[in-house]
Amino acid sequence: MASPVDNEDDIFETLRKRVDPQVQEEKLRAANEREQAQYEKTQRRLAELIETNSTLPCTISSIRVLNAVHTRRNFLERIFNPLLSANQDRPYTLTEAIREVSIGADKLHKFDIFHEPISLFVDQPSRTDPSSTPTDIDVYLSVREKSRILLKTGTDVGNAEGSAYGNLRWRNVFGGAETLNLNASLGTRTRSAYQANFETPFLSDPNFRGEIGGLASSTQKTWSSHEEVLKGGWAKLRWISAGGGRHELGYNGIWRQITGLASNASPTVRGDAGDSVKSSITHTWTNDRRDNPLLPSRGYYTKTNLEVAGWGPLQGDVSFCKSEVEAQGAVPIPIPGIQGDSGVSFTSAFRAGLLYPLPLGLDQKPRPSRLNDRFQLGGPTDVRGFRLSGLGPRDGADAVGGDVYAAGSANLLVPLPRLGAEKPIRMQAFVNGGRLLALKNTEKDSSDDQPVAKSVSSTVAELGNGLPSLSAGLGVVYAHPIARFELNFSLPLVLRKGEEGRKGLQFGIGINLL
Repeated sequence: MASPVDNEDDIFETLRKRVDPQVQEEKLRAANEREQAQYEKTQRRLAELIETNSTLPCTISSIRVLNAVHTRRNFLERIFNPLLSANQDRPYTLTEAIREVSIGADKLHKFDIFHEPISLFVDQPSRTDPSSTPTDIDVYLSVREKSRILLKTGTDVGNAEGSAYGNLRWRNVFGGAETLNLNASLGTRTRSAYQANFETPFLSDPNFRGEIGGLASSTQKTWSSHEEVLKGGWAKLRWISAGGGRHELGYNGIWRQITGLASNASPTVRGDAGDSVKSSITHTWTNDRRDNPLLPSRGYYTKTNLEVAGWGPLQGDVSFCKSEVEAQGAVPIPIPGIQGDSGVSFTSAFRAGLLYPLPLGLDQKPRPSRLNDRFQLGGPTDVRGFRLSGLGPRDGADAVGGDVYAAGSANLLVPLPRLGAEKPIRMQAFVNGGRLLALKNTEKDSSDDQPVAKSVSSTVAELGNGLPSLSAGLGVVYAHPIARFELNFSLPLVLRKGEEGRKGLQFGIGINLL
């Protein structure tokens, strides 16, 4: 028999030995496999029970959400109390009960405060409970809450700008899936930008939310020789319609300042320099049926945006109606000899916008548009092969924007050799183009808006007069989970006087590229 001293020496000798990382990894993998096997066994057993007893009547006596320690009880009750049999006209079948509770669990996923998966368990109440009946079941949902506070810092380079940013996100602030976001960034073009917003669901409905927020930013706009300072706030309502369309209705109150003019700033820029206040109501509708928003191979996308500023009681010192429409479609292209999805696809996109001057307040005379509000066109994220704001009206070297525009593109996407269709990287060949025009004679004296209506009509007709400004090129596209990255070689084909094309390499980063 070994002595106690020898045993102690063996223990210390074992502790001194370094643990082999491969052995530790194997143990961890084995533990994970056992846990996964137990979970799958539980799910199979639950599926067998449901299949065997699917048509049996049952009554849901209670639904309990486990481990939701930071989530308010009344917030969860709004979701699940309507499912209790005490609040139903007739008993469930077991299949119906599981389906209804699963719909409630899906709502919990949409709040983005719990990890996936949310486990569902069914049990019968104690037989000793005099209030229970033979058909009663208790439902348990086991959840795991996500981290409530996230802090992220980093740097971005792209679209002719470099920046450093910090983001603080606080989930489930008051236990009702509220979210507080604080953002700050410093950059070469956007000198500083600070933003805070608070979002909350209404009536425990993930598809009906409200948001309030504020911002302060300073952006150098070298294409029109000035710096723009913004300070203001907004309030928004978001909801999803029965057809799946996403709506956003908002109010914006923004103080704007055009300042820091370059010594060679044009008369148009100098004329709009100084302060202005925009008070506007906006509505955005989006319907996205693409399989992948950043790298679609099938489906379609439509979006409309309408903004009314300064009209009637809105006040401010700018007045207009600004509308935009956007559409994109993607179709897969089958390749003979390749089974399944070839990864080759064709996409086309179209955008158009109109800024219609309106009378300010009770004034009868429409106000001409300002530099702050006009459309800009050109750059790596819309019409490739042109410099930022390289299309449209100019005053000297300055891009002064336009009131009417249309742009479109056609893209052929092909997987890179040896990488295959599964990787989110493609080669692309593209042709894109567009036109940006300013309204004429909007300052003509008149007691009504007839001259403006005629100017809008003639300007829209002018969009189809001749070829648009065009470019074509080849490039590589990478769909990162956060944004789409493009490196393209572009060649301008059609340019108008004063427009600035860009022949050669062009790098772009964005979420919704043309």
